[in-house]
Amino acid sequence: MTQTTSSDVQQRIDQLVKSHRVVLFMKGSAQFPMCGFSGRAVQILKACGVTDLATVNVLEDDGIRQGIKDYANWPTIPQLYVNGEFVGGSDIMAEMYQSGELQPLLSTQA
Repeated sequence: MTQTTSSDVQQRIDQLVKSHRVVLFMKGSAQFPMCGFSGRAVQILKACGVTDLATVNVLEDDGIRQGIKDYANWPTIPQLYVNGEFVGGSDIMAEMYQSGELQPLLSTQA
């Protein structure tokens, strides 16, 4: 059994973030969110018309579950990344959606 180092985990997270336009680190999947915040994040993204969403279920990988918090220096999950940049969790997503800031960020015309 190989021990995964935190730098290996950070490298995997970095690769995930940079290889997808929109990535949501969440509990569960887009089809079956395992917490209310993750479910709300998916609903917001759907409302914004995101079709190329990549999700990472942090419940399937303890390394990523802890590592993603260190990666963004953000204590909670879900975490949204767009074009390699950390956007925020579900509360920030909801605020940005309400104010109209999130939709242009997620637009494929950007």
